[in-house]
Amino acid sequence: MNERGYVLVVDDEPNILKTLKIGLEAIGLKVDGFLNPLEAIEQLTPSKYDIAFIDLMMQPIDGMQVLKEIRQRSPFTTCVIITAHGSIDSAVEAIKSGAFDFLQKPFDLKEVQLFAEKVLAHHQLQSEVANLRRQLSEKSSASNIITRNQTMQQQLDLAKQVADSLLTVLIEGESGTGKEMVAQYIHNQSSRHGKAFIKVNCAALPENLLESELFGHVKGAFTGAIKDREGRFEAANEGTIFLDEIADIPPSSQVKLLRFLQHREFERVGENITRKVDVRVITATNRQLSESLKVGSFREDLYYRINSVKINLPPLRERSEDIILLIYHFISKFSNNNSIEVSSEAMKMLTSYSWPGNVRELENIIERAVLLTKQGKIEVSHLPSELLNPEATKAGLLSLEALERYHISKVLKVVKDLDEASKVLGIDPATLWRKRKKFGLSE
Repeated sequence: MNERGYVLVVDDEPNILKTLKIGLEAIGLKVDGFLNPLEAIEQLTPSKYDIAFIDLMMQPIDGMQVLKEIRQRSPFTTCVIITAHGSIDSAVEAIKSGAFDFLQKPFDLKEVQLFAEKVLAHHQLQSEVANLRRQLSEKSSASNIITRNQTMQQQLDLAKQVADSLLTVLIEGESGTGKEMVAQYIHNQSSRHGKAFIKVNCAALPENLLESELFGHVKGAFTGAIKDREGRFEAANEGTIFLDEIADIPPSSQVKLLRFLQHREFERVGENITRKVDVRVITATNRQLSESLKVGSFREDLYYRINSVKINLPPLRERSEDIILLIYHFISKFSNNNSIEVSSEAMKMLTSYSWPGNVRELENIIERAVLLTKQGKIEVSHLPSELLNPEATKAGLLSLEALERYHISKVLKVVKDLDEASKVLGIDPATLWRKRKKFGLSE
């Protein structure tokens, strides 16, 4: 098969068919052209054609009937309707029936080529999405960590190799990169998987309570200690304890944690009885602990104790091949497995954004978009404004594209219909229809 793509063109006007064939073949596409729509239908097989250009008004059957046949016989073919100026409403109906877009007559060679490149890009994106969805469905649920990134896979391989040891693991990575999920993965891959996995966010506990929370206390140890209480280390006995944001542990608690890691023993606050527990310790931080060492806020001897094995998680901006995979994973998660697509424009925004909040930010944005979408497709309008142009948004400025979207949206809210809107904007109705589709705007 041609590397660029295989195209079906069906149009009963010889000149139109010839123009399309010349234009499409000039940009490296293989083209089958038919004047008779019935002959074209006979050539359909499930995976033969990538794209189909279909004239709307034909004999003996029209373009809508051809579209229906293609959707049934070759569902992964991306269809485009060719229409005259007076048939826009019919073209819109064709799009509702499964066509991707429409090409309006008259057109020239260059216009056809630019339009075909856009359609081809959409088709390739949809093909990639279908492939990624197959990968998601085949993926083992052992870790729930979705990735194709080589660096991430190497770190997961390391995590699996050390899972069944007592080595203390330090997981470093920006907020939202999945440190807790990797800690849970290590626990699940170990012989301790049937025992407790106890999570402690060290940054969320005040200094005067952290030691008691970790190691427990006895009645009367301090004001409010009305009874004996076991700490998280005891609760994790024979299992795993995950100390998140380890860099925020105060010096007094660092000493006691160091002693536990050296001797596997501790005392509850206010008690002289030494206790021993069998606990695997995993720690995590979103900072570089080496910097904390330099300023003296973290003990060097503790650092080397918790750093028996270091796992570095790359930020999402360095895992670009994972973004689409994660988008559809989260769509499936939040839509109860209902079929929700993402428009080409929305996907372009999602894949070009730098994701400072990493996977957690992406998850939150997809959850919001799934909630807002009503037509089974995530559009640009369902995404937060910072994705349009993050740097400009911070400065209070907008790109020309964002300004155009804002202005069209504003006009549509105050006019009575699309004809009036197109007059106010100074563009024809077909152009307005395209821009509404591009920006995900309703009437």
